[in-house]
Amino acid sequence: MDAASETLDRTTELTVRRARGGRGPATWGQRAIHSALVRLGTEAPRYNLRLAAPVGPGTEPAAVLRAYAELLHLHDALRTRLVVEDGDLVQVVDADGVLPVALLHRDTPERAAADAADLAAAYAAEPFELARDWPLRLALVLVDGLVRQAVIVLSHTAADGWGMRRMVRDLMLLTAGRTAGELRAEREFAQPLEEAAEQRSPRGRRRDAAARRHWREKLALGPRALLPRPAAEPDPERLFPYALLRSPALAAALPVAAARLRSSDATVLLAAAATELARLGGQRGFLCQVVVGNRFTGQAAEAVTTLAQEGLFHLPEVAEEFAETVRRAHGPALAAYRHSGYDKPQLDADLAELRSAGVELADHSVFWNDTRDPLAALMPDGAEQAAVVERELSFPDEFPARPGVSVAVDVVMVPGAVELRMVVDGALLDRAQMAQFLCGVEELVLGAAG
Repeated sequence: MDAASETLDRTTELTVRRARGGRGPATWGQRAIHSALVRLGTEAPRYNLRLAAPVGPGTEPAAVLRAYAELLHLHDALRTRLVVEDGDLVQVVDADGVLPVALLHRDTPERAAADAADLAAAYAAEPFELARDWPLRLALVLVDGLVRQAVIVLSHTAADGWGMRRMVRDLMLLTAGRTAGELRAEREFAQPLEEAAEQRSPRGRRRDAAARRHWREKLALGPRALLPRPAAEPDPERLFPYALLRSPALAAALPVAAARLRSSDATVLLAAAATELARLGGQRGFLCQVVVGNRFTGQAAEAVTTLAQEGLFHLPEVAEEFAETVRRAHGPALAAYRHSGYDKPQLDADLAELRSAGVELADHSVFWNDTRDPLAALMPDGAEQAAVVERELSFPDEFPARPGVSVAVDVVMVPGAVELRMVVDGALLDRAQMAQFLCGVEELVLGAAG
């Protein structure tokens, strides 16, 4: 950063007045993420969501700042603090407040993009003071007086990936001149206080009880160890290898395979993962936690909040033929999605009670997170999709040990390809086995697509 640019950098403020406010019990999603952050401690910032996005061809800063302010009025989750009172988690939605926005001036668009990415990383690396501050950090990077990059970092307690994409879509509309009042009048969407009230209603309590019952039943039936355990106690300081498969062919084959198998592409991928991991572990059945968006209604689909929770997917037996495994996966997948909304601290207490009573629970340390959003506003256009993307299998990093996790796989849509991103306990699978899993999933889908 040169001295001339440093002198131009400053901070402005967004002021919110007379927005919707209130307080009430936290939602299931807020409770689940908050408890996870407390357990993670100093590692909690890795849950933060970040975005450094171009604003082209350049926009007046006043227009973007106005849009930021309208966004704060539109979505209560962006003004929500989480406070522990009498041992319970309470959400406080502020009707008034001030949020700082950093303004950075750079000489070139390339420098602006690089510094925006660096600032997003720095913002995301800092934990949020959830009881004191709003769960949002904002910045703008300008070139020649126009905004060329927007930086947004959210606490995961405010939004999941789907919710953040909805927020960015709304920000684009607001930057184009729309208002919070207009958007609110056009469509209904859940706000966190209303979501919590629904969860506390008789219907919500029945849903919670049914979901926790589903977990208890499936954890009594699934395999006790999905992968062979090492004979010696593994090093607690061991690293978890990270593998990435970027596959243009998988992106093209998924819809074809789903059509031929008369299934959803999400179920096809999940069945392929179950098949390959069961093979690696020498198991007939499979069980994993599946991250579910819990956006099954129009109001939930439009909400900027955190609704995603884990469902429990149990496939009693993987078939010899992949098409039959996909067919068998339909019911368990629907059951997992149906029972993916619950009071997470209460579920944790249920499972702790079972363990204390001597019940051996099934291994539920495998996590599957299909993040692809078919309704995302920021999908690449046709020209970007047509760009040549090379297939890649790599091991770009290693991460600290993750308690309670043996395998975690994220499915991500990128321009021209699908990525499978895998983090594994190195004491259970080596890199060759990770490659075998990722390539096996790809091959099963390609084979089903013909």
